[in-house]
Amino acid sequence: MSTFLLAAESASRENFVDLDVPASAWLILGGLIVAMLAIDLVRHRGDHEPSPREALIESSVWVACGLAFGGYIAFQFGGDAFGEYISGYLIEKSLSVDNVFVWSMLFGAMAIPLRYQHRVLFWGIFGALTLRAIFILIGSELVSRFFWVLIIFGVFLIYTGAKIIRHKDDEGEHEATLGMGVLQRIMPVSDELDGNKFFTTVNGVRAATPLLAALVVIEFTDVIFAVDSVPAILAVSNEPYLVFASNAFAILGLRAMYFLLANAKERFHYLSHALGGILIFVGIKMTISHWYHLNTYVALGAIIAMLIGAVLFSERKSRAELAAAEA
Repeated sequence: MSTFLLAAESASRENFVDLDVPASAWLILGGLIVAMLAIDLVRHRGDHEPSPREALIESSVWVACGLAFGGYIAFQFGGDAFGEYISGYLIEKSLSVDNVFVWSMLFGAMAIPLRYQHRVLFWGIFGALTLRAIFILIGSELVSRFFWVLIIFGVFLIYTGAKIIRHKDDEGEHEATLGMGVLQRIMPVSDELDGNKFFTTVNGVRAATPLLAALVVIEFTDVIFAVDSVPAILAVSNEPYLVFASNAFAILGLRAMYFLLANAKERFHYLSHALGGILIFVGIKMTISHWYHLNTYVALGAIIAMLIGAVLFSERKSRAELAAAEA
């Protein structure tokens, strides 16, 4: 039995790229993330409402940055590393679309004006990067040491994928209630905004504004999404550098994606089916990975096919509904 476990664990490790990442590569990645966060903060310091055109341009720039870093990965570490990076990037980007729709619902429920939403999301993304780094380091270490963790993660992803396919309209409300409850136990929460401030004074008492309440709720929902997305990316790579880089570049573009897609939920009828299908697919891939390794580029092609199929069928249904309404 011990011989079988050692052989299975060795086979599991061989399925992933094993990189000797120099400290300089980590410094480059960290420097790029800090620089992009700083540029984004300066660009949106005026609390203005992003136009659809501005959101489209910014989202395109963020995607270009993620792909450009993929080019650096290919140059520095080779094609296999690039395949794992781009697969992880696409998985995180895809699953983040559901995150965008939940944010839209939460901001609407909490009556946060559009001009202040970027400020909340900026600090929410900052917290998400820190949280993902912790999750990734722990997850990568567990997967590299114990092959059976892959099976547990895989079964969990299959279960989560099935839940997402049965998508509920009230998704995120439980996290919103929980987040507000935690904040209210720590300090008073004002009913009124005080510009773009997270804290204010009410009757001489320091209190949180609805913006801080929204930030806490956003962070709570990200914990829930991280529990899904981090194991999903670990299904295609066990190298912490590739996993964190793909996660970071996908997350950095989430604010622009939010302002681009937040009001387009009704157009993507089959998106939840595609996202659920992706989680089930990577869950199966993860579960059987130490017995059978599916080529990274084949897996990438399957994920892209599911996303394209969801968009095409959603557009087809939207056109059919529009034609029926005009008839």
